[in-house]
Amino acid sequence: MTISFLNSIFLLSMPGGSEWILIIIVVLLMFGGKKIPELMRGVGRGMREFNDAKNNVKSEIEEGMKDKDKDEEIRQLKQQLEQRKA
Repeated sequence: MTISFLNSIFLLSMPGGSEWILIIIVVLLMFGGKKIPELMRGVGRGMREFNDAKNNVKSEIEEGMKDKDKDEEIRQLKQQLEQRKA
């Protein structure tokens, strides 16, 4: 309910078919046919860098979780050894 309320206030929604056509025409007029491939390459590089950074953060978090699990397992094994000694 809140999202639909915000969408109606700020007029946020995905563009429809005619809006996409208008956006494409404006981009063609602003950048010209020769600049668009360069622009798209830049967008692609930016997306690739973002995805690489996202994957790096994800792998670091997963590594940290594995390390925490290993530390917990080591602690439990030490407790079991101490109990057996006693």
